[in-house]
Amino acid sequence: MARVTVEDCIDKVQNRFDLVLLAAHRARMISSGAPITVDRDNDKNPVVALREIADTTISPEDLQEELVHSLQKYVEVDEPEPDVVPLLGSSGGSVDADDTDVIVAERMTEEELLRGLEGLTPPEEQPEEEE
Repeated sequence: MARVTVEDCIDKVQNRFDLVLLAAHRARMISSGAPITVDRDNDKNPVVALREIADTTISPEDLQEELVHSLQKYVEVDEPEPDVVPLLGSSGGSVDADDTDVIVAERMTEEELLRGLEGLTPPEEQPEEEE
C-alpha cells in the first residue's frame, strides 16, 4: 500500500473522528518508542499509524482502550465497602452473626461509666448570693 487514505481505514473504524483520535494516539505511542507492526517505508508516524489500522495489525478496540486509559486522571478501584455498624437501640433490628464480631479494645466498669456520665451533665445552677 503506497498511500493510505481514510477510505482504507473507514471499514475498520466507522467514525472518521474516532479514526483521527486513534491514529493520533498510535502516532504518539510510536513517537514515544512503541514498536511498529508494519514496514516504515520512510513514512512519518501518523502514516504508519494509519497503515497499521488499515492492515489490522493493531486492533482499533485495543487502541481505544489504551487511549481511554491514557486520558484517565482518576482510576476507580473496586474496594469492599466498610461494614455498617448497627445503632444500639434501633427499632426492628435483628442481630445477625456478623453484628457480634465487634472487637472491644478497652472495657469500662460500670462505676467508670457513671463517673464519666456525671462529668457530662451541666452543673446545677447555684443561686446568686445577695450583698
